[in-house]
Amino acid sequence: MKKIILTGGGTAGHVTPNLALVPKLQEEGFEILYIGSKKGIEKELVEKEGIPYRGISSGKLRRYFDLKNFTDPFRVLAGYFQARRIIGKYRPDVIFSKGGFVAVPVVLAARHKHVPVIAHESDMTPGLANRLSMSSCTKICCNFPETLRYLPKEKAVLTGSPIREEILKGSREAGLAYAGFDGKKPVLLVIGGSLGSVKVNQAVRSVLPKLLEQFDLIHICGKGNLDESLSGRAGYVQYEYVREPLKDLFAAADLMISRAGANAICELLALRKPNLLIPLGSAASRGDQILNARSFEKQGFSEVLPEDELGDETLLSAVEKLWKGREGYIAAMEKSTQANGVDRIVALINEATD
Repeated sequence: MKKIILTGGGTAGHVTPNLALVPKLQEEGFEILYIGSKKGIEKELVEKEGIPYRGISSGKLRRYFDLKNFTDPFRVLAGYFQARRIIGKYRPDVIFSKGGFVAVPVVLAARHKHVPVIAHESDMTPGLANRLSMSSCTKICCNFPETLRYLPKEKAVLTGSPIREEILKGSREAGLAYAGFDGKKPVLLVIGGSLGSVKVNQAVRSVLPKLLEQFDLIHICGKGNLDESLSGRAGYVQYEYVREPLKDLFAAADLMISRAGANAICELLALRKPNLLIPLGSAASRGDQILNARSFEKQGFSEVLPEDELGDETLLSAVEKLWKGREGYIAAMEKSTQANGVDRIVALINEATD
């Protein structure tokens, strides 16, 4: 049986693509081990799936002054030696890295142990962790055509993002029933996102009466962001968070409004959902969501409304444009070859073990 180590952590975005690969890897006969940080979010997510997990020390490489900058290099060094021991004992045929700082010592240790590494970069421009790991990788997968110019030509492969199979198997009828809608109106699904959700939530609620004239609206607004004054309003339902029924709500949606995190928008592409992206502004991030959104806009997958232009009239106008042009957005997405990267990435992993 072939063996693979999956690594990546720090945020759910560095974990869920790894988990999306698991069913296909198991189908291909791989034995799987996951290396993450000792206390990161990845530990809970991975162990919940029943995958063997090993935690190592990890630190963060910051571009700003912080006292932890003096201690974290020692944690990274400790993580490197811990990863070497795990790799030496487990003896994997290949390692797949989804990035995050915990992946850096694993990838460097893999190089020392002569184990091939396939990495994946979600965003338009490579993050610091992946830039530090590039020289140790056999192949580097990416989501956007524009990303290829930032990667070593002989290693770069446009694959798209691995998408969880379950989100593609939702039922529109079940989603409508869960939301309490009769299906007579088109459904607009809004996902504010855990980071920076307040601005999107406020903007949507500001024009809610107008939106409800045309749509039934499902609003996933994030923890602590429910508006009790709107509870029970006809045509509007709100949730802090949705897990199992999310696939059904996706299936029920005719249009979507979302932030522009790489994993989120790649799911929209795989689902073929016409979408309005409101990327997180550069003041609150390194600007990757803006670049992600512009790429999807250029490819005809999305309508984009910059956060600094977000207002009542601009939001209503963007939604109306999206609704009127929905068939064109769907047609563009159906032509895409980067909708779901699972098969292409697993093929690269298999090639690395030959």
